[in-house]
Amino acid sequence: MRARERRAVRADGAARLRARPIPAVAVAPAIVGGAVLVLPLLALLLRIDWAAVPAVLAAPETASALGLSLGTAALSTVCCLALGVPLAVVISRASGVWAALLRAIVTLPLVLPPLVGGLALLSLLGRGGALGEFFSGLGIQIPFTTGAVVIAQVFVSLPFLVIAVEGALRGIDPVFEEAASTLGASPSSVLFRITLPLVAPGLAAGTILCFTRSLGEFGATALFAGNAEGTTRTVPLAIYTAFNGAGVTQDMALTLSLVLIAVSIVALVLLHGRSAIRVAARSGA
Repeated sequence: MRARERRAVRADGAARLRARPIPAVAVAPAIVGGAVLVLPLLALLLRIDWAAVPAVLAAPETASALGLSLGTAALSTVCCLALGVPLAVVISRASGVWAALLRAIVTLPLVLPPLVGGLALLSLLGRGGALGEFFSGLGIQIPFTTGAVVIAQVFVSLPFLVIAVEGALRGIDPVFEEAASTLGASPSSVLFRITLPLVAPGLAAGTILCFTRSLGEFGATALFAGNAEGTTRTVPLAIYTAFNGAGVTQDMALTLSLVLIAVSIVALVLLHGRSAIRVAARSGA
């Protein structure tokens, strides 16, 4: 009953927030802000030769970049789930200085320039790096390989998953976990049978954000993995290559940009659609 009342209060607060009038002083800056975000994308869409899109999508270079991007983004998302969910659980249960320190470490890749992330990965895993020499001794080369693409994507995408899941974990009512523990469930059983199902919406949101961020990763990948066609040239790198005249046409760059925009829109619709369904369900509870 307590959880239902809490959901009702949250739904009522959200409804009141939406019903509040918009201050007149905010209208003009809001329009300008929206234009800053929308007009560049509209200009890009207007430059696309729509008749040539099917042929460009069928080109071997496009298929190579798209296949590599989708494959590495999917693999990096799986890695982020395997590493990020446990990390989010630890952070959500931590307190004081340790919680603040862990959050700062997780958030750091979000605020670092992407090239700094790539340089950091090279410093760790590149030739002469802290671990690079060890792997070289085993005959394993990580930089400038497809594996390096996945590592770079995990580095920049992991915070999105951790932040989303950690926020969801802190928002759940602990009474359910306490009841399961009282009935004799082990901590691991509580985690998989109670906690994770309760945070499924946050986990789904984090997964979507993680995948789309991996798909659009450029800076760290360029420095740590390079730009070899078929090996490390993902969609963002193929777009960049087009405007440097290195064997890819601008039509391909525009078409690949369209693909990334379409994937991002679908991801955002899924993300906000789930949120809207959740709010409606809470309102009717």
